[in-house]
Amino acid sequence: MSIRYIKCTDINRVGQQVGQLLINQVKREPHSSFILATGSSPITTYKILVQDHQINHTDWSKTTTFNLDEYLGLNEKYAQQSYRYFMDENLFNHINIDKARTYFPNQSLIGSKYQELMQRYPRIAIAILGVGNNGHIAFNEPGTPIDSWTHIVNLTASSRQANARFFDNDIHNVPTQAVTMGLKEILQANQIILIATGKAKSEAIQHLKYAQKFDPNWPITALTLHNDVIVFTDALID
Repeated sequence: MSIRYIKCTDINRVGQQVGQLLINQVKREPHSSFILATGSSPITTYKILVQDHQINHTDWSKTTTFNLDEYLGLNEKYAQQSYRYFMDENLFNHINIDKARTYFPNQSLIGSKYQELMQRYPRIAIAILGVGNNGHIAFNEPGTPIDSWTHIVNLTASSRQANARFFDNDIHNVPTQAVTMGLKEILQANQIILIATGKAKSEAIQHLKYAQKFDPNWPITALTLHNDVIVFTDALID
């Protein structure tokens, strides 16, 4: 286990540091593959990547990305809440990435099929993760086994409530299921970067800090099984 903790003053500084790590990787290895997250945690990172591309023209044309998760059964009224839409709006539309090599899990990629798709490309250089208040990473909710591959998950009430702000503040509008990359796939990345900002994430980070082994009640503790993890937090995290 090798986990480094880097506390930044605020989420903008987190974005600057994580963004620069990704930029450096692309410049060093243009054919790099990445696992990417959605949600509020990586937004400032993606802003840095867009700004850098506009100013420095960093070339993303040879890279490949695999997103962690995607909703199932999304109402057409909320199509703009899909994670594909999120990535297009916050990153892909603003850099010169080949969208044919930006992948998302779906019902045809259940089990090891998403992993088999990843294996057609260079090994994942960096996986970017956020974390939920209950310790979930991607949509791997508490109780997810460590050997899980891409699977359909029934979203917990807490996760749906956390996302209700994107659905007219009504949990009934939030999809009840999603497809998520499993813990086994995430752990195969060369390096994992976890972004945790805001007071609500403190409990999950504390569980990671003091975990001696994987605890399925806190999926974030799967990171104790990896040998190169960097956790970026802001000043609100204890």
